[in-house]
Amino acid sequence: MNPRIIAIGDIHGCHEEFAELLTLINPTSDDRLILVGDLVNRGPDSCKVIDLARQHRAISILGNHERRLLRAYRRRDPSPLRSTDRETFRSLRSQDWEYLQAMPLFHEEPSVEALFVHGGFIPDKPWRDQSPEVLTNIQVIDDEGQPRKRRDAPEARPWADHWTGPPFVVYGHTPRSEVYQLKWSIGIDTACVGGGHLTAFILPEGRILQVKAQKCYYS
Repeated sequence: MNPRIIAIGDIHGCHEEFAELLTLINPTSDDRLILVGDLVNRGPDSCKVIDLARQHRAISILGNHERRLLRAYRRRDPSPLRSTDRETFRSLRSQDWEYLQAMPLFHEEPSVEALFVHGGFIPDKPWRDQSPEVLTNIQVIDDEGQPRKRRDAPEARPWADHWTGPPFVVYGHTPRSEVYQLKWSIGIDTACVGGGHLTAFILPEGRILQVKAQKCYYS
């Protein structure tokens, strides 16, 4: 079997679903596992997710949840965090903080002409020059061409609708009931922590594998 590139959407502490999906995929030592951010927060056990990621030598992309935690960690002040963030903040071990600090903002896979990121990109600007804020937080593009969260501009179109590639972008961050696949992108956050599914997208064949969440952990 040729090596596979295996991308998995936002796990958010759902370690049992993550373990089940890995069992289904059965990655080999030649395969490359890429987690597109938000490994932590909201779900039952962020530490176990990081342990599994480390065990499988995953490339874990920085998400907005990791970025928020790291900001508090560097300031030594978790007080501005949300309650679920504070629970994670208290539970993370020194090796977990090291893992979060080593997360890249994106990952390129030239062999499959794909780019992996948590949030996405502003389509009309060079993607390499865009800020961590954009890469981890963008969901939609408003009428003035500005990157926004979906809740702040509910009528705006997803950034991916404007993205004409190349490269092909695999991303998470925007939870949906189903994967959001277009010609030049695929969104694989299918809201596992909210009772949806945890999704894997496997290249080069373009196969999708999912497991159902055991319950809704966060709404």
